[in-house]
Amino acid sequence: MDGVTWREYEKLLRDRLPVLHREIHTGAYRAQPSRRVYIPKADGRQRPLGIASIEDKVVQQAVTTVLSAIYEEDFLGFSYGFRRGRGQHDALDALTTGITSQKVDWILDADIVSFFDELDHDWMMRFLEHRIADKRILRLIRRWLKAGVIENGSRKPSQKGTPQGAVISPLLANIYLHYVFDQWIQAWRKAPGRGCVIAIRYADDSVVGFEKKETAQQFLTQLRERLGKFGLSLHPDKTRLSEFGRFAAERRSARGDGKPETFDFLGFTHCCGQDRKGRFRVTRLTMKKRMRATLTAIREKLLRRRHEPVPVVGAWLHRVVDGYFRYYAVPTNLFRLDGFRTEVCRAWRHALRRRSQRTRLNWDRFNQTVLQYIRKRDVLAVSTVEGDLRDRAVCVHDLFKWTRPVATSAYVTFAEC
Repeated sequence: MDGVTWREYEKLLRDRLPVLHREIHTGAYRAQPSRRVYIPKADGRQRPLGIASIEDKVVQQAVTTVLSAIYEEDFLGFSYGFRRGRGQHDALDALTTGITSQKVDWILDADIVSFFDELDHDWMMRFLEHRIADKRILRLIRRWLKAGVIENGSRKPSQKGTPQGAVISPLLANIYLHYVFDQWIQAWRKAPGRGCVIAIRYADDSVVGFEKKETAQQFLTQLRERLGKFGLSLHPDKTRLSEFGRFAAERRSARGDGKPETFDFLGFTHCCGQDRKGRFRVTRLTMKKRMRATLTAIREKLLRRRHEPVPVVGAWLHRVVDGYFRYYAVPTNLFRLDGFRTEVCRAWRHALRRRSQRTRLNWDRFNQTVLQYIRKRDVLAVSTVEGDLRDRAVCVHDLFKWTRPVATSAYVTFAEC
């Protein structure tokens, strides 16, 4: 935002940090507006991001470190987003354990409309004042919220919301939803007659499981009212209540309703499935639209880089597929990942054949090349949460070594799920 790079700021670090420290304590520090940029989303829309100046990032990180230590004592167990020692796979494991081990027959997939853009500043400061007494910290956060953004060369003031991409925004989001959602649902589900209710929240994405349909419908109605009091609303199309659980397939078949519905959470489509012994299990598959978007981006990049040396492109492609598998390599998803690898290889071969109109690159020659960077298929045994059950599937030997079981620690993280 200020035209200064990290390398340039590093040269001034020794002299600048004491000055910055003094400005913060004397109140002379002024937050700068963020630079507004847009990145494409999987559904074709644009996601607005706010790129802050380097000094704002430094100060925000310092404040985040202090506040995280304070609020980590308050946050509840089913909150997983942007917390130390917790990640997406912890949330996914806790959700899977909750569905399979508790009386869950209905799933509410709740999506808040433009949460980061609709966050109310006044409520945010009121929530912070519950726990933070230092006026300097509160003044810093208020200045960041009100700093605004620079878009098309002009500054636009911020009346609500916090910039996505700011260092402190994830923590502010967790604090806001801790008071708006977490504490409320913790008290709500303890009321008599609610039955079994589980909840998992990762930032503004949340999934709530219920034993009874009537309880789920009542919760959805009251959740809309609760969010409305704090300037938030549920997305009418993305918020869905679906029948899901160990008895969903049997009940829907008896009614003639077809297969159980699915729901999406953290990049995975969750389905009602069975293991080899016919027992219920939650099947997690890569979301199709996420997979298509990734493959489209890879194809476009390969065509732009088709004249670069093969070792350079191969090393880049290995890193891309490596990172993709590190996240999506989970039990029950191996066949879809094998399909992803196949499509990546097809795209690379297509790009190499476009280098010349007289290409001699057949599949035999190409396979000898691709195996240097993406290893051939092998069989890998993947443990599941039961421990003694083995689920064998075709996979890529080296790249699938991260294929993780549903962690047995999920029972611990589920304690407050």
